[in-house]
Amino acid sequence: MKSFDETIDAAFEPWRGQPQVDRAAALISNLADYGLIWVALALFKARRRGPNRRRAIVSLGLAGVSSYAVNRAVKSVVDRQRPEEHLEASVRTPSSSSFPSGHTLAAFCTAFVLSESPTGTATAVGFASAVAVSRVHLRAHHPSDVLGGAAIGSALGLALRPVVNGLTPGSRRRLKRSAQGMGPEGYMLKRL
Repeated sequence: MKSFDETIDAAFEPWRGQPQVDRAAALISNLADYGLIWVALALFKARRRGPNRRRAIVSLGLAGVSSYAVNRAVKSVVDRQRPEEHLEASVRTPSSSSFPSGHTLAAFCTAFVLSESPTGTATAVGFASAVAVSRVHLRAHHPSDVLGGAAIGSALGLALRPVVNGLTPGSRRRLKRSAQGMGPEGYMLKRL
């Protein structure tokens, strides 16, 4: 694992210290800190009353609690040291052990739970991948920490998706009917 981490870390080295890249990595990492971006997305989805509001709230709650609990449990068992040198950027200094990346785990879990459509899932997973890359770029985690977080978070999110569907009956059917309606609102609902 050490040689894998060193190889991937070396690939990031030419990009580190470039102000625009460092700022972008810090911005993405900060948006994922404490699930800020996912809370904003859930609030957007919950802006109107009805089953889709309930789905957004249930999705966010289940993803948040589950990813936090799993992350803490795995970190306590593995107890891996973080990289020795982290990039100086405007991000919160991590205080927990390194494996798995909690930002990445939570991002992938929430990406799969909060999204209803294939397009929405692809977009959310794309952002979760950017979170993973930012954590390696900032040297907040070893690359294998991020891969572990992505794998655990994806598995957890996919396992929670049917639970959310069971707890929020009617939200998906109503979403599909709205998406088939006229106007940009229907198109936007289908995409999210």
